[in-house]
Amino acid sequence: MPELLHQLNCSIAISTYQAGKVVFISSFDGKKISQLPRNFEKAMGIAEDESKDKLAVACRDEVIVFKNSKGLADYYPTSPNKYDALYVPRTTYYTGSVDIHDLSFGLNNTLYAVNTLFSCIVRIDEEYNFTPIWQPSFIDKIAPEDRCHLNGMAMKNGIPKYVTAFNNGNTPKSWRESITNSGIVIDLETNEIVAEGLAMPHSPTLINGDLYVLLSATGELVKIDVKTGEAEVIVQTEGFARGMSYYNDFLFIGMSKLREGSSTFEKLIPNIKNNISGIIAVHLPTKSKYGSIIYDSSLDEIYDVHILKGKTRPNILNTSKPIHKESLMLPETTYWKKKK
Repeated sequence: MPELLHQLNCSIAISTYQAGKVVFISSFDGKKISQLPRNFEKAMGIAEDESKDKLAVACRDEVIVFKNSKGLADYYPTSPNKYDALYVPRTTYYTGSVDIHDLSFGLNNTLYAVNTLFSCIVRIDEEYNFTPIWQPSFIDKIAPEDRCHLNGMAMKNGIPKYVTAFNNGNTPKSWRESITNSGIVIDLETNEIVAEGLAMPHSPTLINGDLYVLLSATGELVKIDVKTGEAEVIVQTEGFARGMSYYNDFLFIGMSKLREGSSTFEKLIPNIKNNISGIIAVHLPTKSKYGSIIYDSSLDEIYDVHILKGKTRPNILNTSKPIHKESLMLPETTYWKKKK
């Protein structure tokens, strides 16, 4: 994995709501892995606007937007000339505790999110806590009831195209009844279910026109034929598969351990071959596993995985420590507060 990250000139960003962190994983020399964790309460979806060099992270009851500053990175007070990117918080949207899962920037800098609690796709902006823009045809009322566990969102041409859910129920938490075989994929344009009978689908992603989905309950990466609904297994992972990002023929996939004491996770034990957490890199053209990072301890569950292209040693500042307030970013220059 160090060689691959170095070769691709990129880093991995992961979110873990279990540990409450966003973690940047890098290899600036191709020989070893470096890890930079930052605390974010119940970190979930990660979105990037590459054109504006911005990141957004969905947290327990807010979405925080960050802007990268190479100038601030170069003079980072504790480690100057160490990082090639520094994401500094610029805006916080107070969404309330609505259990946002996937998050993505779209056309015209629009920030889209999957609002799982209210079973809908929403727009995040300064007008409201959230603005619903779409709901499944079988959801008759937008209410805080997590009716179908809507969770994943695949973008096409800057707007949401496909979503994943655990079932097509219309009553509070109806998806718990047959969680391992009732998952669906919905086409937002037609409002039609294009695939069903899936094992807890997550992280839908369009790659070269093809739709890929992680079946978390079986640990499988599948390619969905949206015309027939058939799911072709591409690779078998070794954990609860959730969170993936594609770059230059490689898919980086997150794996989580099954949660002890969870009645939902107990149903999955026969399906998951190994109970591990970490990240695997899959070479998509050959459908082969290339490398992995496995956590023996400290991190059990991963939600999102995102590749930061062209960044080999990035850093990010959270809002819980005052250092982010010591930085000033102007259109033409940057400043750090001088120590007295």
